Amino acid sequence: MTQATVASPQGARKLGNSGVQFRKQSKFRQWLNQENVSGYVCALPFIIGFLMFLLVPMILSIYYSFTDYNILSDPEWMGLDNFKEMFTNDPLFWKSMGVTLFYALISTPLRLIFALAVAMLLLKNSAVSGFYRAAYYLPSILGGSVAVAILWKQMFAQDGVINKALELFGIHTNFAWLGNEHTAIWTLIILGVWQFGSSMLIFLASLKQIPSELYEAASVDGATGWTQFWKITLPLLTPTIFFNLVMQSINGFLAFTQCYIITQGKPQNSTLFYMVHMYNESFTNYHAGYGAGMAWIMLLVVGLYTAILFATKRFWVYDEEA
Repeated sequence: MTQATVASPQGARKLGNSGVQFRKQSKFRQWLNQENVSGYVCALPFIIGFLMFLLVPMILSIYYSFTDYNILSDPEWMGLDNFKEMFTNDPLFWKSMGVTLFYALISTPLRLIFALAVAMLLLKNSAVSGFYRAAYYLPSILGGSVAVAILWKQMFAQDGVINKALELFGIHTNFAWLGNEHTAIWTLIILGVWQFGSSMLIFLASLKQIPSELYEAASVDGATGWTQFWKITLPLLTPTIFFNLVMQSINGFLAFTQCYIITQGKPQNSTLFYMVHMYNESFTNYHAGYGAGMAWIMLLVVGLYTAILFATKRFWVYDEEA
């Protein structure tokens, strides 16, 4: 059967040898079917979200940091006055920065140590390995929630579970863990360490990538398990340790829920996290311009800390290609 043309109100159609009708594509559809155009169309939701919820707010935040802006009225240009106020006339700025640094630098290493220890315990497969992995990962999902923060607050209250548990060992006390300047911050650190599940799973995946032949050769040479850990496991895990260190440190600097729900910075601002102080200035005291300036200072601190970590990377992180 030869090709024929059939007239129709929509335009000419061609009948092929199989009798299937073919309609000529419009120029717009031809343009849309191009490979690069299709890619941009698929990425368009992300691009719109990036512009609306990240890039544009960042640009506005930079502008507001140089203004006197209280959310309720138009911003007034102030230049560097907000930053001068931070460094010279706001003792809570330095207090919250010190508390946050202490929290991040203490909780992050402890979290990674516990994560690695549990990962090594779960390395061997068994019938209940999947259950234990999920159970240990669960705190990372729930740990940042308001409900867990409230539960944690009740646990460390004077009549809470912690003091009740101490009574089982003959220690009768109604010590206010959250009311003491020396212990309040440690309750938040313990909560941070408890959320080691995500790091544990990353360590577990990396441990499984270490060739078993290395351990077999070390055993033949008479190396003990402790020696194998220091000479084989730990060096090969340093890239993963570095990754977890960077990510968990950033999370430590940006901690908010623990302080805001459990202590609100009390007692005597000994647990006042930087992000909570920024929130109070922005939405409680209506100094949104000042809060925007604080956000950019924290960005610089996190960037500087990360740059220092990357600068030291070549001294202790194992690079297989080096």
